[in-house]
Amino acid sequence: MPENETEKPENGAEELRQETAAEAPELEEHDRFAELEADFDKMRQDLLYARAETENVRRRHERELAEAHSYAATKFARDMLSVADNLARGLAAIPADLKSDDKLKGVIAGIEATGREIETVFERHGIKRIDTIGEPLDPNRHQAMVEIPDAEATPGTIVQEMQSGYMIKDRLLRPALVGVAKAP
Repeated sequence: MPENETEKPENGAEELRQETAAEAPELEEHDRFAELEADFDKMRQDLLYARAETENVRRRHERELAEAHSYAATKFARDMLSVADNLARGLAAIPADLKSDDKLKGVIAGIEATGREIETVFERHGIKRIDTIGEPLDPNRHQAMVEIPDAEATPGTIVQEMQSGYMIKDRLLRPALVGVAKAP
């Protein structure tokens, strides 16, 4: 019997080793599967973030492209404002007696027509003159150059325009240079 007793523990230990060895691959496979599943979930999340980032870049690019298209004429429009200003100053400088002179009527009519055409082109491209006289001072659209004592106007109201201001769509192209009323 002692021989059997010695054999039993060895057989029992052997069975235990076999059971443990059989379970070990199952545990290793389970751990490996869980690891692969975690990697898959991480990759899926990374893919979703990458897609979202790509969509954000695409939208930002479309918005920037639309803005570039809408405001492409800004620099050119600023340059043209000085031409319009000079044309208006030229017309304003003509004395009234010369305006009625038959020899100059054609020239004056041509200059006036050119001024109207510039305004039409500005409107076509979304460039609008800023209203000033009688409006309250808006530092986003007007630049106050002087305060003028005026008993009739409310302080802070624009009473004089020195240079017209313009907007291109919803952006300021050039602020209006104005004189603002103050209490006498």
